[in-house]
Amino acid sequence: MVGRIIIFGLCFVLLFFFLSNVFSGNLILSSAILKLGRFEIRYYSVFILTGVILAYILARKRALKEGVKAEQLDELIFYAIIFGIVGARLFYVIFNWNYYRNNFIEIFMVWHGGLAIQGAIVFGITVFILYSKIKKNLTFSIFQALDLGALYLPLGQSIGRWGNLFNYEAFGGPTTLPWKMYVPSGFRPIKYINYEYFHPTFLYESIWDFSIFLLLILYIERHRKNHGEVFALYLCFYSLGRICIESLRLDSLFWGEVRVAQLFSAILMIAGFILFIYRRGGLSDLRDR
Repeated sequence: MVGRIIIFGLCFVLLFFFLSNVFSGNLILSSAILKLGRFEIRYYSVFILTGVILAYILARKRALKEGVKAEQLDELIFYAIIFGIVGARLFYVIFNWNYYRNNFIEIFMVWHGGLAIQGAIVFGITVFILYSKIKKNLTFSIFQALDLGALYLPLGQSIGRWGNLFNYEAFGGPTTLPWKMYVPSGFRPIKYINYEYFHPTFLYESIWDFSIFLLLILYIERHRKNHGEVFALYLCFYSLGRICIESLRLDSLFWGEVRVAQLFSAILMIAGFILFIYRRGGLSDLRDR
């Protein structure tokens, strides 16, 4: 236990000094971790992949303890990840069509950034529902599967958000706060080219997502009555945080005068609230599933 605390403390100190140098502008980051000619591996892709793999490993471990067959779970998660990425990219492209219609090949360059979590959530839920309807002899219910996914998704999101740092994207407006983040001129919007320091909104969301993960872990162990409650709470809490943080960002997708992320987050939050009341009000299904 003491060893873990020491390791955690050292990691925290190293992270603090790393961010201090990046946020002050003393350290300018590269988006690529490896370049071989035209081929490159970007930090963005590495962080996204790390988040997905860790969330999958933890969800699988818990699912097996709950009696879920590994083959069925692996198949479902595979489809959910693939279509989740497709949905996240499609959602982003649709609301940036003025750019992508003239840069069509960029649509497939996901590693350059440009994933909208709302699209991933909608496509992921659709996959879960269709799989539960089509697949026979399932060892889990749709709400149990959604809980397993929602429990570890915010952890994966928390990790994935760090890819935005290396791309110098998803930052907020200019600020003079002590934790302000330096953004090189080449990454600043034209309107703010004379400003140097901005809100590190990627960090705000990463911290918020990790807090949701801890909250859901506590809830599922001590307070959950029915499957589906954890998923509902995830929709509520993530959407609430996204609505608040999105108001600071400079790269929001717009539908008219409305920020798309805030609109969809509001819809998901209402849906999550209704679902939580519905699932919480019923008789416990944790034994019978």
